[in-house]
Amino acid sequence: MDQVLNAVMDLVVPPASMVMLAFAWPTLSLLRGVEWVIKTLTKEDMLGKVVVITGASSAIGEQIAYEYARRNANLVLVARREHRLFVIRDNARLLGAGQVLVIAADVVKEDDCRRLVSDTVSYFGQLNHLVNTVSLGHDFNFEEAGDTAAFPHLMDINFWGNVYPTYAALPYLRRSHGRVVVNASVESWLPMPRMSLYSAAKAAVLDFYETLRYEVKDDVGVTVATHGWIGGDASGGKFTLEEGLAEMQWKEEREAATLTGGNVEAYARVLVAGACRGDAYVKQPSWSEVFLVFRVFAPDVLAWTFRLLLSTAGPSTATTTTARRPPPAALPAPPVRPLLEYTVAAARRPAAQLQKLE
Repeated sequence: MDQVLNAVMDLVVPPASMVMLAFAWPTLSLLRGVEWVIKTLTKEDMLGKVVVITGASSAIGEQIAYEYARRNANLVLVARREHRLFVIRDNARLLGAGQVLVIAADVVKEDDCRRLVSDTVSYFGQLNHLVNTVSLGHDFNFEEAGDTAAFPHLMDINFWGNVYPTYAALPYLRRSHGRVVVNASVESWLPMPRMSLYSAAKAAVLDFYETLRYEVKDDVGVTVATHGWIGGDASGGKFTLEEGLAEMQWKEEREAATLTGGNVEAYARVLVAGACRGDAYVKQPSWSEVFLVFRVFAPDVLAWTFRLLLSTAGPSTATTTTARRPPPAALPAPPVRPLLEYTVAAARRPAAQLQKLE
């Protein structure tokens, strides 16, 4: 009976939902426009407010700091590269920032996150906005990564680099009814080739904050900003493969090039404006969200489109890289011992006491 019911629902629900959405779309657009006007007229005044920006030494983080500076906010600039933060601090002061505090910290370390939040509250007495911009992309196919040592590093920066600062700052954001601003990416729901680990980490970030939004309710606002191909994460730092070596090595490099789809300054301007309005979502460019509709209702069409675009784009970096690297001599040998070991005592336990492996 359940199978029959699900089969009927599969046939009825998708087209019915599309029809309902078609009729409701004009009304929803009108309501969204009215909401935007109201929020614009009642946007948050950042004068004297305290904003913590992680990853402030990167392209996106730096421009976000300048946008908050133009709103006369007090800034806390956080990054590992402290020497770059001093230059950004001086520029932010010239743009109108109040007091600017520089803190060298690694946001993938929980102790550093607790320290930077504690120092901020001790110095300013409050915390109003936490802006997480730490991000690190890469440019390689998954099979090219002969060394997996960088995998945890990528996940740490792109996921835990958002979670740990949020965990440390949340009690103070509740006290001030503040806001968490998240620098996500369109790759979180529109995966692109040569960015598999980055896309997976960004998807985890998106799901984490969507869940957190319901947990904190109205006590803390959450603004999730997704950007397209603007040259932000790639210019902030990426892993590339050094050729000509016996083993694959990783290096982090910076580029100043701006990619298609907009620029970092415009993205920072839209992000900060949306955060001050209290928007739940900020998309730049806004037309990129149409692919989300295809992802839900017509994933095959989206897949065909991207395959066509990638096949007609000419020789790619992926093809060139693969051609230069000699193929492996053989597949890796299987492990001598099983991947999952258990003691004899554990094997003799009753089945009810053994944990099920998912």
